[in-house]
Amino acid sequence: MSSTFARRLHARLLEHFSSYRPASFWASGVLLVSVALLVAMVAFFAAPGVGEEPSAIHMTHADWQVEEAPGFRELPLAVQSDALPATWQAVELPLAPSIALLRQAGGSASAGPTRITWLRLSPRDLPGTSAPLALYGARIKTDGTIAVYANGRLVHRAQVQGPLWNSTRTPLWILLNKAPDGEPLREILLRMEHTQGAQVAVSSLWLGPANALEGRYRMRQWLQQDLPAMLSTAFMAVGVFSLFVWFRRSHETGYLLFFNLATTSFLRGLHFYVDVPVANDWFAWLTVNSLFWLVAVVHFALRQLHGRPLRWLSFAVVGWTALIGLLTLPGLAILRNTPQVTPLIYIGAASMGVAVALVGGVSAWRRSSEGRLVAVGIGVCVLLGVSDWLLQNNFISPEGWYLGAYTNAVTFSVFGVLMYRRYVSAIAEVERVNASLAQRLQAREAELELSHQRLREVEKLQTISDERQRLMQDMHDGLGSSLISAIRSVEGGGMSGDSVSQLLKGCLDDLKLTIDSMEPLEDDLLLLLATLRYRLGPRLESSGVALRWNVQELPALDWLDPTSALQILRIVQESIANVLRHTRATEIRVGTVAEASGVRVSIEDNGQGFDVDKAMGAAGGRGMQNQLRRAQAIGGAVSWRSGPAGTLFTLWLPLKREGRAARA
Repeated sequence: MSSTFARRLHARLLEHFSSYRPASFWASGVLLVSVALLVAMVAFFAAPGVGEEPSAIHMTHADWQVEEAPGFRELPLAVQSDALPATWQAVELPLAPSIALLRQAGGSASAGPTRITWLRLSPRDLPGTSAPLALYGARIKTDGTIAVYANGRLVHRAQVQGPLWNSTRTPLWILLNKAPDGEPLREILLRMEHTQGAQVAVSSLWLGPANALEGRYRMRQWLQQDLPAMLSTAFMAVGVFSLFVWFRRSHETGYLLFFNLATTSFLRGLHFYVDVPVANDWFAWLTVNSLFWLVAVVHFALRQLHGRPLRWLSFAVVGWTALIGLLTLPGLAILRNTPQVTPLIYIGAASMGVAVALVGGVSAWRRSSEGRLVAVGIGVCVLLGVSDWLLQNNFISPEGWYLGAYTNAVTFSVFGVLMYRRYVSAIAEVERVNASLAQRLQAREAELELSHQRLREVEKLQTISDERQRLMQDMHDGLGSSLISAIRSVEGGGMSGDSVSQLLKGCLDDLKLTIDSMEPLEDDLLLLLATLRYRLGPRLESSGVALRWNVQELPALDWLDPTSALQILRIVQESIANVLRHTRATEIRVGTVAEASGVRVSIEDNGQGFDVDKAMGAAGGRGMQNQLRRAQAIGGAVSWRSGPAGTLFTLWLPLKREGRAARA
């Protein structure tokens, strides 16, 4: 039974892991490992006492007091604790007084009464050192100016005057130079100005040599500001790239949604990463409302993934986003967009995010795995935002971390995984299409090869048939006619034995010429004439006729095939046969001449001449008529010039066969 269960479990595991695509598996693995390393690093550096240097002191006790002020004022250059009211109270650091949000929302960041919270620190246990001292704190939360006094002297100020929006993520780092008179450090005053309804928060502080504390500060600065800023910038860069892709593929709205997502995400955290204090109302309105825009864009992206319209939720998201944007406009001042009011506004943003995540997740649960991933990403971002909200409103110790700084990383990772999966799927689809096209092309090539092979076989059979018909026709007209004439003459007793022998020799020569015409000539007319000379030489010698061979190099004739070669051989053979039968010549001269458009083959004898016109018209001029017909069939021409001194026969052949001659 146990072995059967083990086999089933093994099969289930194999089936489970085989369902993952390698690309998606590794992408998810890299994402999980990155998040785990980030969490481990944050936990390591956030742990109290880690990296503590013996030469630095951890200040966890202080004196504090709060005084009323008519408004934001210019910072004094020197303040002694003795000059302040004697209302000091001992407190422990980190300091995070409770906040009444509804009462706080009635405050104002730009006008009306303000408060000044003072902290007095006494570095009694600081060991003596000649190195420069530094004061480090993980966080100071206030909506006004921050100033630090050492022995009554102003040594640091975060802003000259007015509300401060970007102090919560910036760790405190102050280099304390020695006093001009060499007086040792005996007292540090921390001045935090804030509005009437707001409350401050201060983490525990470190005091010691700068080189001993700089590592803690740099790491906090990098994890809380620099790294989120780099992630946000990278997200924005990919969003701009997506926008340019959308310009070329405007029918795919996903690229435009991704650009809007990157833009709103970048604007949402912009006020945390700027180097200078920001007190502009429109800038604050932009950073606060961009959170609602971000949730709205994610909703539409999620709706596109799972394919359900969800009109009621879309109307609610758009309407709520537009309403908050209108109520917080600096010009209308219906809801003053201040650090006191924004915590209440963020509750609405968190509620909208939860609704989008839940409804989108339920809608995408069976429709789209990508939609489920986006819904989970929204839920994670909402949780990170809630933790920031709790930290911002003193429900969590100021020693904690702003995890919401990594919402851009979560969003970037989620949509990066989607883009990666689609990219890999697109490559796989292209490879599949290419493989299908290659397979179809291979099949088509096989079909074409088979068809071509069949055509070659048909062409071969047709060529053999045509050649057979040509030989049969030629033997019937030439050799067959001569043999029939010889048979009839022998049967009639009108020919002597020598005549019959000559006639049979002529038939044999004719048969040999037919066979020679089938040899490969490679467009060489001289080779064809040489073959004729070899065949007719013995016959001329036995007849007592001398052969003068005066040929020259000739250009190749690309149209010289076996049929045309046989025509030329028969024309020349007929001309030489006429000399032997009728002219009583003792010498025959064969010559060739190359011309611009063709070649000439001439056959001249020294026998008695004849009347060319009369011979062409007589019944016995059938041989000359055949020569003329054969020459026209190959695009050439023949001519005779005869006189008492002999006869000149000329055969002209073209270099190229075109038009009517080629078709003939």
